[in-house]
Amino acid sequence: MAKDIFKKCREYHDSHDARAQGFYPYFRCIDDSYGNHVMCQGSEKIMIGSNNYLGLAQDPRVIEAACDATRRFGSGCTGSRLLNGTISLHEELEAQLANFLQREAVLLFSTGFFANQGALTALLESDDSILCDRENHASIIEGCQTSVARLIPYRHNSAAALRNRLKRLPEESGKLVIMDGVFSMSGDIADLPTLLPVIKEYDGITYVDEAHSLGVLGPHGRGTVHHFGVNDEVDIVMGTFSKSLGSMGGFIAGSHEMIEFLKHKARCFIFTAALAPAVVGGVLKALEIMRQEPERIDQLWVNTRKMHEGFKAIGFNIGSTQTPIVPILIGSEAKAFIFSQRLFEEGIFATPAIYPAVRYGEAIVRTSFMSTHTENDLDLILEIFAKLARELGTFDDPVYTEPGRRRNVFDFALPEHHGAQEIRADSGVASLEESELYATVSR
Repeated sequence: MAKDIFKKCREYHDSHDARAQGFYPYFRCIDDSYGNHVMCQGSEKIMIGSNNYLGLAQDPRVIEAACDATRRFGSGCTGSRLLNGTISLHEELEAQLANFLQREAVLLFSTGFFANQGALTALLESDDSILCDRENHASIIEGCQTSVARLIPYRHNSAAALRNRLKRLPEESGKLVIMDGVFSMSGDIADLPTLLPVIKEYDGITYVDEAHSLGVLGPHGRGTVHHFGVNDEVDIVMGTFSKSLGSMGGFIAGSHEMIEFLKHKARCFIFTAALAPAVVGGVLKALEIMRQEPERIDQLWVNTRKMHEGFKAIGFNIGSTQTPIVPILIGSEAKAFIFSQRLFEEGIFATPAIYPAVRYGEAIVRTSFMSTHTENDLDLILEIFAKLARELGTFDDPVYTEPGRRRNVFDFALPEHHGAQEIRADSGVASLEESELYATVSR
């Protein structure tokens, strides 16, 4: 008898149990969005879970540019760029980005995920090696794993660890070193000044994913590479439009020869529909605004410094973040879910990150801040975080009482249920105070 491939689906119940307990934190439907505030489940929340760093996703000028592009070209391109899907806006955005990033050429992809996967699978061969920072984003890791090249992880931001990996590889083999410009969970900045000399020493290629650094770091928001002034030393730059530029899609930037090759060899580019006109029109306008209004980035950093200092003053461990991404260390995975749910009830929209996004026993509430957050927003956020830390005993967790001890324990386990009467009919209004798990982790 054939294996039942749907057996795993029937047996999966984690999300159902979390909903029944009343603290499932994902797929919350937003009814209206005003940038730093959203309407969700009937009430207004301050949004601190978005990567809309410059508030451009709701800028009226960006919205109107997207509408203009739709009126001109329609709702979609109905084909791949290779065949019938290339419109003048695609080529205009590629040229604008190349100029902005001081690169020879740029190629657009339908998502940032596709940009990483398409470039890595097309460029690397079976006798090549990819050296991948252990904290890289999942889209990078997925692209590395999809490639036929050998995947070699190295310790986060460590030039010494990278050198140890590189020196063991055959001198004649291809070596590509890939890293985030800003790491999406920790908020760290890639230490390019110390990593680049090591990469160069072993004739490696450097690939920097600027997803969370475009619009945040560097002159006019050009990213980490320009922040450190090493644009000429970095071979490949990747970026997305789903963060500071307020839309969706991604790109690869580099030499004319590489981009021409990817146009004809990157399967994620060739075999998917082109970016919709509305997306490209909106991104073009967002890029223009970002270049012309540097005060947005200035305000983003004012807000970032305030929140770094504020969270530390309360007593939270925010790790080594240097950016608007601020991870709030909670420790217990279950407590991180409870903390996020209580935030939501208090009017703040943020989500937890647990293993494998972070280490076992080091769950966080991931927060990120925008230039459009007001002083009142930020003061209220700090007030509520302080209140909940006291209420939930956050600083009694072992990550605070026994700092530095590694924990290889995943504690997110829901109580077992033995009858339909124990599962709430409407988990959306379940009372946390009556939750068995809530009672357990809140003592």
